[in-house]
Amino acid sequence: MGRPREFDPDEALEKALRVFWAKGYEGTSMTDLTEAMGINKPSLYAAFGNKEALFRKALDRYSTGPGAYIPKAFEAPTAKEVAEKLLDGAAWVLGNPANPGGCLTIQGALVCGDEAAAVKNQLISLRSGTFETMARRFEQAKQAGEFSTEVDPFRLARYISAVVQGMSVQSASGATYEDLKGVADQAMMAWPA
Repeated sequence: MGRPREFDPDEALEKALRVFWAKGYEGTSMTDLTEAMGINKPSLYAAFGNKEALFRKALDRYSTGPGAYIPKAFEAPTAKEVAEKLLDGAAWVLGNPANPGGCLTIQGALVCGDEAAAVKNQLISLRSGTFETMARRFEQAKQAGEFSTEVDPFRLARYISAVVQGMSVQSASGATYEDLKGVADQAMMAWPA
């Protein structure tokens, strides 16, 4: 019979998430992870697999934790409310001083080399999926008469995505919640009539 784990895997995963969020995938070393998680390398490998497997688990946790505002935003009854909830949710998560600056799905793969191509591609896919969901939602809104014929749902979704991604970069540079909420409010002032 094996020895019982001497750490809480859920707590260790939360700590790993924070390290990846702050340093990105490639910027995070195994030493960073083991020190933050309070475990040794054999325990990390036994509980979570390799670094890439741990990152994927941390990314899942991010998606159901801090990033959970995204799928909830798409449940809003109007396209305008979808955009408001996406922008306000981003300002809240990115501007929260308890969180590392930036967004894990953006920060995580900014400097990924060939060895981390699978991680980079997964993060690109996640961002693309959010964009495509938004574009479809805005297209449905146009079909329902929420927009004039001149509004291009694809471009509008690209604009909201670019604003959120820009907010992430500003957060990584120290922007506060108030700063980011101001960006979100300003973006909504450009919402099509």
